[in-house]
Amino acid sequence: MNNLWLKNPSLAYADWQDRLSTDTGTRRFARQSIIQHRAMLDRFHRHLVDHGVTLADFESDHIAAFWRGPSAATYTPSTRMRYLHLLDRLCRHLVEIGMRETNPAAELAREGSWSNDGSPPLFLPKAVDEQLQDFVQPLPGDDIPQLRMRAILALFLGTGVTAAEGRAAALHDLQDLSAHPCLHVPELGAKAARSVPLEPFAVPAMDAWKTVRASLPIAGNLLFALRPCGAPITDMSLGNIVRDAFEAIAYEADDMSPRILRNTYCRRALLSGVPRDSVSTLLGLTSNRTCDRMMATIHRQ
Repeated sequence: MNNLWLKNPSLAYADWQDRLSTDTGTRRFARQSIIQHRAMLDRFHRHLVDHGVTLADFESDHIAAFWRGPSAATYTPSTRMRYLHLLDRLCRHLVEIGMRETNPAAELAREGSWSNDGSPPLFLPKAVDEQLQDFVQPLPGDDIPQLRMRAILALFLGTGVTAAEGRAAALHDLQDLSAHPCLHVPELGAKAARSVPLEPFAVPAMDAWKTVRASLPIAGNLLFALRPCGAPITDMSLGNIVRDAFEAIAYEADDMSPRILRNTYCRRALLSGVPRDSVSTLLGLTSNRTCDRMMATIHRQ
């Protein structure tokens, strides 16, 4: 059955839905919806084939590249969310059956729907935020993995970019570190290109890592790559880095991923008096829903 997901994903999807309805006695989706889902999966699978990857090893940057395709570029936000929910369900299933280790669609789906689900956004308390800011400062005895870890944490905590944007960041996107340090975030799908100033606490870690990264024998120009071939760092590796940092400062949260660092950046900016329109722009968002929900957590204090 696992091979069918690689050879004929739409057929494997239909079989999966049939088995779910048999096991539960109810059909979660109408037959017409399943047909539509199979067509959507076919389109996405063709995109993966064109990029030399499969359902077993694609990452969030492949989803981002899909939006830039000639047909997907015209998709409405609701159509994109249908794709993300489909890929999220699919990847969770593939993880359960052992075909994947991670779900690259999970964060993107949360990114699109978290403002409508009624649950409070997760963020770091002020004291923990400050503790993590101290933790990311480079130390004289740091080796390469330690410098990279501090830089990754500093990037998300100090710019509020998404995991997909952090994975795609290139060396040249870190700009003017000596005078007006910022991260250039290229256009990504419906998101316009933007430049995000680095928080002062993030500059030493980013500067130290940029110098080291330029000297490493790693192909390509990605800011964060673990392998000599220059492949982007995986979502699982990013999650492990965040969890390791939380463990180092003796903190535990329900969400230990770059997402909580992005939320913390957003809330910190609002607390410092940055207008919500400006914060939304810095986050690459086209509406203020995220900022409004963060403001609600401030007003409850």
